Amino acid sequence: MVLETINADSICKRCGKNTMLTDNVTGERFCGKCGYVVSEELQDSGPEWRSFSKESGTDPTRTGPPTKLAMHDRGLATIINPVNKDSSGKPLTSAMKSTIERLRTWDSRSKVHASSDRNLRQALSELSTLKDKLSLSDNVIEKASYIYRKALEKGLVRGRSISALMAAALYAACRDTETPRTLKDVADAGNIKKKDISRCYRILHQELELKMPVVDPIQCVARISSKLGITEKTKRYAAKVLKIAQENKESAGKDPMGLAAAALYLACIKNNENMTQRDIAEAANVTEVTIRNRVKGLKNPHDS
Repeated sequence: MVLETINADSICKRCGKNTMLTDNVTGERFCGKCGYVVSEELQDSGPEWRSFSKESGTDPTRTGPPTKLAMHDRGLATIINPVNKDSSGKPLTSAMKSTIERLRTWDSRSKVHASSDRNLRQALSELSTLKDKLSLSDNVIEKASYIYRKALEKGLVRGRSISALMAAALYAACRDTETPRTLKDVADAGNIKKKDISRCYRILHQELELKMPVVDPIQCVARISSKLGITEKTKRYAAKVLKIAQENKESAGKDPMGLAAAALYLACIKNNENMTQRDIAEAANVTEVTIRNRVKGLKNPHDS
């Protein structure tokens, strides 16, 4: 047993002598003169987890995963293991099995006790399906979950379709994070009418006072070109065409996907790539007439 003298608070409260000692093994703190024990356990004021890695100073592996808005209970649920075994791996007795089954039943009932909870669970389940179909990032899904939760708090879901409102929240999240997904993409993925989604989107925009950035048509170029296998040189030329159009205020008030399709069509002509208006129109989900009309307003960089 190793003993060391403590400088701070080293005066014994019983005998008044400066003989307070600490046992480094058990953490017991006592007086070496009269034997008075002040505390029996040593309290660690540091973090609960420690890191033995040489690269980083901290390793939060034991703190659990972060909370997520995309999960119904934000990842803070109590989970009772469905396997009828205890911590040591031994099977439970018949009396304990019935008790655990009863606890599982009440646990599942207590998780959904209001209509808003059932609504949120169904909406987030559909959001998970849309995420896979549209190949969206977790950042977009978290933003969509936040918008839908706000709509649920304000009572905007009452009397409206859960699917349409969730799709509208997802479209708003795509707009806010500048993710190139059109209203038609969201409608096709959720098998919902565009009219219903646009109506719910206008309600969300007005009631929640959403501030949406203007979609940059240059971001839509990469999406269209990836579908058609267009070369990098053509993509760069199309971006240059769109940049000149933005400087000349030609892109104001026009559909960004249509502008990107028209710029790619001009770039394909310039670089002798065999792409028709129909090919580009189908990849961009616009009409050929739209491409022809937008080509008139776009200026070729070598024409200036």
